[in-house]
Amino acid sequence: MIAERGYDTTTLRDIAKEADVSVGLLYRYFPSKQAVIIALYDELSADFARRAASIPAGRWHDRFMFVLRASLHVLQPHRVALRALIPVLVGDPDDGVFAPGTAFSRLRVQQVFEDAVGSAADAPKAPLAGALGRLLYLVHLAVLLWWLLDKTPEQRATTALVRLTGQLLPSAALTLRLPPIRRFVMTFDELIREGLFGNPVAV
Repeated sequence: MIAERGYDTTTLRDIAKEADVSVGLLYRYFPSKQAVIIALYDELSADFARRAASIPAGRWHDRFMFVLRASLHVLQPHRVALRALIPVLVGDPDDGVFAPGTAFSRLRVQQVFEDAVGSAADAPKAPLAGALGRLLYLVHLAVLLWWLLDKTPEQRATTALVRLTGQLLPSAALTLRLPPIRRFVMTFDELIREGLFGNPVAV
């Protein structure tokens, strides 16, 4: 219903009627539309974490590509609804991906990307590994946003973007040997944690 009508115009009363349950019963489990979104986010993040648990051993950029494709696979059946929720998931400070109320699901997904780097055969040393994992988590979100907005048939542009990302990452791995690149990743990670995750970094 959110996909068809939009988030703002869909009410819990409408949902209860469509689901053939009483409004009181629906409110018992979902006291607000935000609760519905949080429940969906939690379910999808749990599905993703289970699928990503089978990540193969190897280099961090190969492991990242595995979990990126796993995320797209899990979200594919919900693409229309998620596209309607873009303003909420991306821009709403109270209910979006970076909101305090959804932190548990975000951290579950974020941890997958940190583990993809930290447990790789060529993992950088800490704390660079964690910083790189969080950066790749944001790259993954950017790809998902592209995928949601992609107007090409069967999202061919997204397929091309994923393929291009896979081609560029080996070169990116080589640049991590350069001190200026490592410093950039660490500094950018500080900005991520403070600006998006709300975790002030001591300076």
